Amino acid sequence: MKKINIILLIITLICSFITILGELDRGIVIILKDSSIVLTASLPYIVNRLFKVKLNDGVIFIWLIFIFLAHYMGVTCEFYNKWEGFDKVVHTFSGILTAYVGMLLLPKNKVWFSILFIISFSAFCAFAWETFEFVCNILFGGDAQRVAETGVTDTMMDMIVAFIGSIAFCLGYFVKNKVKS
Repeated sequence: MKKINIILLIITLICSFITILGELDRGIVIILKDSSIVLTASLPYIVNRLFKVKLNDGVIFIWLIFIFLAHYMGVTCEFYNKWEGFDKVVHTFSGILTAYVGMLLLPKNKVWFSILFIISFSAFCAFAWETFEFVCNILFGGDAQRVAETGVTDTMMDMIVAFIGSIAFCLGYFVKNKVKS
C-alpha cells in the first residue's frame, strides 16, 4: 500500500506540474491555485514528519484519491464546471473518507456508539468544509458554493451526499463488526 501511495503522489504531482507549465501565461492567481495541490497532496507526509505520527496507509490512499479528484480534476481541470454531478461524487467520497478517519479516531466501543460518532464526525467535517468555503467567498470574492446560481441548494446537497457517504461507510462497518461478534 505504501508503494501505491507514493505512485499516486508522484502521478498527482506530475499532472500538476504539467498543468502549471501550460498555464504560466494565465497569471499568478491561476498558478497559485494549481500549485497548491503540491501542498495538499503532500499533507499526510508533512503531518507524519512534523507531528511524528504514523498515519494509516489506508487514510493516505483515500486522501490522495480525494485530492486528485477534488483538487486536480475538480478545480485544476475544472470538472466542477464541466460535469454537473462531479461535485456530488466528490462530496459523497468525502463522506466516506471522513467516516473512515472518524472510525480510526475511536477506541473500541459498542457498535451503535461508534456508528453515531462516525456519522457525527463526518457531518461535522462536511459542515466545517462548507463554512470554510463560505468564509473564503466572503474574504476573497468568488462563489465556490454557487449561491448566486442555487441559493443554499448546492451547499445543502454537498452536506447531504457527504452524510449519505458516511451512512454507506457505516453500513459496511456495522456488517463487519456484527459478523465478528
